[in-house]
Amino acid sequence: MRRAHHMTEENVITAPPSGSMNIQSSTAPGPSALAPDRRANKGRGSEAAVQGKIDDIQVVEFLLGDEHFALDLFEVREVVEYTRITHLPDTPSHIKGIIDLRGEITTIIDLKQQLHIHTASQVEESSSRIIVLDDRITKSKIGIMVDDVLSVSTFSRKDVDTTATATGEQSNIIGIIRKKTHIKDKEVNDLIIWIDVQRLLKDVDEKLYEAQQESLPDR
Repeated sequence: MRRAHHMTEENVITAPPSGSMNIQSSTAPGPSALAPDRRANKGRGSEAAVQGKIDDIQVVEFLLGDEHFALDLFEVREVVEYTRITHLPDTPSHIKGIIDLRGEITTIIDLKQQLHIHTASQVEESSSRIIVLDDRITKSKIGIMVDDVLSVSTFSRKDVDTTATATGEQSNIIGIIRKKTHIKDKEVNDLIIWIDVQRLLKDVDEKLYEAQQESLPDR
């Protein structure tokens, strides 16, 4: 079962009338938030504020089975509700198929299959969410299908443990985020797996890009 208490976070993703969910966070720093405040006393307080912003990370939290995962907010273009996926023949099981997203053919990757996650509880495919990646970080149009999207959250880099995932340079895990929550008046740490989605999908992205280039008419 999904843990509904996580949906009470302040920066929960909300759905506009169109049905798509744009990633927005009330704590997202804009360019002015990262610039020093010249009106501050001697600039000392502003320098500390700027350093605090640099030390913060913003991630999109989502569920795969019973586990919490996250990816960098700035790798995400938008989150959309599940729509009918056209399955492609003779493709790996983690390539779910394609969708027409406002006139753009977007390949959907089943992240649970990609990460070999097997759970006893099954989520209806129609209740899944699709995280559309920013095509400035990918060569092709890619979305990843997840069980649910929970929130956009801001953490300090001090909350990220990178030692627990030291499995070599090819690891797809950036680190483990410790998220403090309260259950029955007790403070506990939820562990969120922060993935490197660019590295995880690198091979898939390159193959999709090559296939797209081969399909283009000769000039």
